Amino acid sequence: MSQDEKNNDKGLIGIVAPTRRQVVNAGAALIAAPAILRAIPANAQSKTLKIGFVTPRSGPLAGFAEADDFILSQVRQVIGQGITNNGVRYPVEIIVKDSQSNPNRAAEVALELINGDKVDIITAVAAPETTNPVADQAEANEIPCITTNCPWQPYFFGRNGNPAKGFDWTYHFFWGLEDVIAAFLGMWDDMPTNKIIGGIFPNDADGNAWGDPKLGLPPALAKAGYKLIDTGRYTPMSNDFTAQISAYKQAGCEIVTGNMIPPDFATFWAQCAQQGFKPKIVTIGKALLFPSVINSLGDRGDGLSSEIWWGPTHPFKSSLNGQSTKEMTDAYTAATKRPWTQPIGYTHSLFEVTLDVLKRAKDLKDPKSILAAITSTNLNTIVGPVKWGNGPVKNVTKTELVAGQWVKGPNGFDLVITTNKPAPNIPVGGKLKPLA
Repeated sequence: MSQDEKNNDKGLIGIVAPTRRQVVNAGAALIAAPAILRAIPANAQSKTLKIGFVTPRSGPLAGFAEADDFILSQVRQVIGQGITNNGVRYPVEIIVKDSQSNPNRAAEVALELINGDKVDIITAVAAPETTNPVADQAEANEIPCITTNCPWQPYFFGRNGNPAKGFDWTYHFFWGLEDVIAAFLGMWDDMPTNKIIGGIFPNDADGNAWGDPKLGLPPALAKAGYKLIDTGRYTPMSNDFTAQISAYKQAGCEIVTGNMIPPDFATFWAQCAQQGFKPKIVTIGKALLFPSVINSLGDRGDGLSSEIWWGPTHPFKSSLNGQSTKEMTDAYTAATKRPWTQPIGYTHSLFEVTLDVLKRAKDLKDPKSILAAITSTNLNTIVGPVKWGNGPVKNVTKTELVAGQWVKGPNGFDLVITTNKPAPNIPVGGKLKPLA
């Protein structure tokens, strides 16, 4: 039995009740690339409410899914015999699909969920490589979709979104590049440097958004008085960053920033040591989120800095089980014997929002009714308030962001918030220190 089938077996909970339409399109269950295929709806009833969940359980983005089993166990425990909508109890099945950190595969499994599993709503997490192809398939097939764990610009503009129009079926909650910039500047301004920054951005949706000369980091950094040395877009999974490192050394860069996947940063940082490049600050998005990555770097991980989406000092509680952020991180550590990770909060909140939508929809057999429940969401979650209609574009609502630094202590590394200027309600735990 495959891992997906095992996960599917664990997801069936409760009693039998009617739900929704079925889809007639047997030939489109599998595709070889993320081309958009349209399913043909037909009115029917199913026995359960089905939630599709696409996540990178394998591949270079697997760190985002490290806590999935823990989160799904908590969510399924809360669901119990099902959820209640308009006085009727419905069983819920969560169907998990591995994107393998590959956009083509993400599109494939999204179509499997839509055409084969006939989900009522589809969800996805972890960077535009997963969120975007899933959302594109949902939009084309008119299936309600909620995503998170991806800055809103790569999600929206990476799908060719038009701010004047937006999308019809796909909704997203997370922070944006403007929040990253504010958090990073909040850290860097507290330390004396020459304000020369080496920018390292991959040729992917995230990297192109972060390095965009109009909407990304370059214009904001220039406005703040920093000089960015942008060496262009590198190919993901590169094994040689000599050209970038040489350019940073020649320009005298004392700060390095950008967005990288963990394997790329490990290669880059090792080569920085080999080539004698020693910046004061290294602040990298995505790669430095995970304790496993920092631990693998040993002493070279001490002092690296990153955006901080979520952690045990954030002042929020779950709408599903009432846990505070501290209680949730403690529960994860106790259950897994591993350090907590930032995606825990957002993946948990994705199910908070999705279940809240299904409880409020007026007609669970009508996808448009589920969609209407998404757009009217107003929920306090473990990552803070989620409410569409107040965001930068129609399909996006934003969450809060701070930044901080990995600090090595007697019991390993701790992620310490060093600036909360973008979100003063989240407490600071220390002050940024230069790299040794």
